[in-house]
Amino acid sequence: MPSRNLLKIYVEGGFYHIYNRGVEKRIIFEDEQDYKVFLNYLKEALSSVPDPTTIKKLITLQGASFKGVPRQPKNFLNKIQLLAYCLMPNHFHFLIKQTDKNEMQSFMRSLITRYSMYFNKRYKRVGKLFQGHYKACMITEESYLIHLSRYIHLNPLKYTSNLAESYSSYSDYLKLRKTFWVNSSLILSFFEKADKTFYKRSITYKSFVENNRLNSVQVLGDAILEDDL
Repeated sequence: MPSRNLLKIYVEGGFYHIYNRGVEKRIIFEDEQDYKVFLNYLKEALSSVPDPTTIKKLITLQGASFKGVPRQPKNFLNKIQLLAYCLMPNHFHFLIKQTDKNEMQSFMRSLITRYSMYFNKRYKRVGKLFQGHYKACMITEESYLIHLSRYIHLNPLKYTSNLAESYSSYSDYLKLRKTFWVNSSLILSFFEKADKTFYKRSITYKSFVENNRLNSVQVLGDAILEDDL
């Protein structure tokens, strides 16, 4: 069963549903640029570190100019696996797996800090952008992983009827896109098994998500974080 981690339990190799939203439920993605910047920060965090010789640029420090390597953000390749995500106007959902018990904290701190600095600079604001610390629920059953991915990918229905065009990993699961920093193979592998214990009527992942009559919110229980409703 999933456990409600208001006091987060960090374990090596743990799977987590992560959620955070704007302070006072405010919009955190005003336009397409904001979504793309956030996704780019995810990409940089989960991709190979670039070759320093390819990213040198002119840097000016105390009146002197020289070519150097700009400070690089923290990297979490092989430390964090992003299994599914969706970005909504005032909040986001992640389904992740961490390798070390401390990686998720560092990953979320780095991502939220970077995006908050970008957002505040762009919109000339000060103060916190997100409503406190992110919330995370540890997932310990395969069936909950599968239903969480469905719940995350259905979230954009509140704003659009075309899930494949949402700011989410759903297109990767439909194989309409290949985002190398999203690991869709783990959950999709369950649909290749002969015995589909938790979704016997579902031939494909798409049919499981869009045609399944099961209410994932009821199935998941406490895996749906309290502020997420």
